[in-house]
Amino acid sequence: MAMKRRDFVRAGAALASAPAWAERPAGSGAHLWDGYDFGPGPPSDDRLDQGPFTIDQDEGWYTIEATTPASGPVRNHGLGLVGYTWEENGPALAVRRGEQALEQAVESLAALGFVDVLYIRCDWRDVQSRPGRLDLHPVWGLTLDAARRHGLRVGFRVQMSSPEIQPARLSIPDFLEAKVPLVPIGATARRGGARFVEPRYDHPEFQRAFRELNQLLAARFDGDPRLEFVDLMMYGFWGEGHTSNLPSPFPDPALAERTFLDMTRLQMETWRKTPLAVNTQPDISRVGNDAVLDLAVRGGCWLRSDSVILDEPIQIEELAHRPPWLAAVMEDGTFRHYDTAARGYGVDAGGVSVIDKTMLHALDMGANYWSLWTEAGNLARYRDSRPDAFRALQSRIGWRVRPAWVWQRKRGGAAELVVAFANDGVAGVPGILRVAVETPAGQRLAGGSLDAGHPRPGRLRQASFILPWAREGGAVRMRAELEVKGVRRPARWACAQPLNEDGSLTLTLKSHDDPSWRKGI
Repeated sequence: MAMKRRDFVRAGAALASAPAWAERPAGSGAHLWDGYDFGPGPPSDDRLDQGPFTIDQDEGWYTIEATTPASGPVRNHGLGLVGYTWEENGPALAVRRGEQALEQAVESLAALGFVDVLYIRCDWRDVQSRPGRLDLHPVWGLTLDAARRHGLRVGFRVQMSSPEIQPARLSIPDFLEAKVPLVPIGATARRGGARFVEPRYDHPEFQRAFRELNQLLAARFDGDPRLEFVDLMMYGFWGEGHTSNLPSPFPDPALAERTFLDMTRLQMETWRKTPLAVNTQPDISRVGNDAVLDLAVRGGCWLRSDSVILDEPIQIEELAHRPPWLAAVMEDGTFRHYDTAARGYGVDAGGVSVIDKTMLHALDMGANYWSLWTEAGNLARYRDSRPDAFRALQSRIGWRVRPAWVWQRKRGGAAELVVAFANDGVAGVPGILRVAVETPAGQRLAGGSLDAGHPRPGRLRQASFILPWAREGGAVRMRAELEVKGVRRPARWACAQPLNEDGSLTLTLKSHDDPSWRKGI
């Protein structure tokens, strides 16, 4: 971002049935994330047998399929390239200059063949102007319609504070501004000496409005199949959890931490079907970010950071070593316009541009998403002139799972398939991978789920499926789904071999009396 990186009433009755993450006190303070115990991943009630698969009987076996990695993009929930229809400064530059209609800018972005997700980052006042109802800015309808027509998904963030519109306006709507105390927190020369204020987030009127906003948004969007993720609403500038080098409006850090822990719990309890993404911003403003992050990770929230190269070491540690079942959403705003004529743009001695360097470092930390921002024309030109980093992203980002080995075994009068699932992506499966073996007509023969996060990036995970011998010598389909927060979405295998229209892979089983079974070897 342009600047330096950017007592609530508890829900008593709800806590009686609260999940484990809500009852466990959040940790605080820095620690290594590599090997740290954040608790178990999301459970499954139909876990597949995941081995080991030894030769405890030798009735016959054969490798009936061996797939290879797909090259290029594979569109699945839980990964992709993210185009911004609205960012903290507004829409595309041409729209701000009055040279293009907002509808045209949204359509140009959605029509790019390499965009997977459309994203809105706006202020609270852009979604609500009066109590009791939503008043969504037109960009919301345009974005949702474009996503529907182009087969894209949607994400968003609602900011409670932004330096981009102060001091003329605040991010919170006018009706709320009139009810809550506003605390001057100082000025910064980097913003022309503008003086900033922050609301008292702990004030009862603020908390009432915040609860209502989340309830209204969740009633409208939670469970929408197009919705990919929602950014956790956090303290301060751009909702990133800080106010740069300016103080917070709280009289003491303990009150700030309690307030934002409660606000985090409320969001996690309200958004029951949609992943929330928590920012890994260090706690430079002393508002409880460490405790919020710990609570959010234990509760299954995804992670995000709004810069890459200029992230602090602790953020890279957290993002790179997060639990494997959590996705990471990455962006970098320094060269957000993908303009090679911008000041500071350059290419290093290795031939790598400053833009490519941020994109490739997102892969280093195992990103699931990379942000493309608002400028459709610049994006298309940049990708055409420097395609290598885009190709790397589209071939490696996120999770890319395929059935690498498929063995068929004779097992006690039945047919068993043992499958080694490979993950050629840089991230674990962001949830639970469910696999079913079906007839070509869709009749389920066997299925269940892998452990959360598996297979991990660059690794294998084996699982067994027991089939009736009535299927011997016939064709079956192996189909995948990704389950996140109890919601299941179809998934395509990331293999070079031809798939069916629904993303499943057809396998041909050996008959019981086939002479090529291997045995005694």
